[in-house]
Amino acid sequence: MSFDPLNILLLAVALVVIWRLRSVLGTRTGTEKPPFQPYDRRDSNSPKTQDTGATVLDFPQTASGDSRGGEQEDRPAVWAGYAEAGSPLAAVLEAIAARDATFTPRNFLDGAKLAYEMTLEAFAKGDKPGLKNLLSRDVFESFSRVIDQREAGGRRVEQNFVGIDKARIQSARLADTMASITVEFVSELITATYDRSGELADGDPKHISRVTDVWTFERDVSSRNPNWKLVATEAPA
Repeated sequence: MSFDPLNILLLAVALVVIWRLRSVLGTRTGTEKPPFQPYDRRDSNSPKTQDTGATVLDFPQTASGDSRGGEQEDRPAVWAGYAEAGSPLAAVLEAIAARDATFTPRNFLDGAKLAYEMTLEAFAKGDKPGLKNLLSRDVFESFSRVIDQREAGGRRVEQNFVGIDKARIQSARLADTMASITVEFVSELITATYDRSGELADGDPKHISRVTDVWTFERDVSSRNPNWKLVATEAPA
């Protein structure tokens, strides 16, 4: 039997190629991982491996799922810091909060102080449109008469609002859905009134006066309008 030298050479090359492929690719043993399919849908119910090194955010639990056995921290009463326990004022503030979930004495006083400053500045300037949104009809008409008399007499007021030293809730009342709260303000103002000729008629442009006012604000707590309006002013007792 004769062998063709060319056939022997081709067989040797084929053996070398097969050997190299086996050394690179290896052989299947049945334990290989399946090939990665990036577009296959993942089973959302399959367990996921947790990364123990990740940061865990512990969100607050509701009352039913509280890790402390469902107990919640006691919140201070709505009147705390603004009225004495067991006082009529505390009872009314609590009643107002029960009718209006957005009410707190702190928020009310913040708004009352802003309204106080805006009212004084508008009154000094004779700004009736600015006053109209802050005052009840009766108080607006009273303020308007004073502004008219001042302008008729040729008088002009210059005022510098320095600040509020104190704002304290004196009393409160709730009649059906109508709530009224009386506040004592202690403020510092610089006020000067000039006559028609520009001469100083009252006050002192260089002197800071300490002023005490007692104002009563009113609001229907069943209304969607959150604004309180000034319904009465009085001299301090």
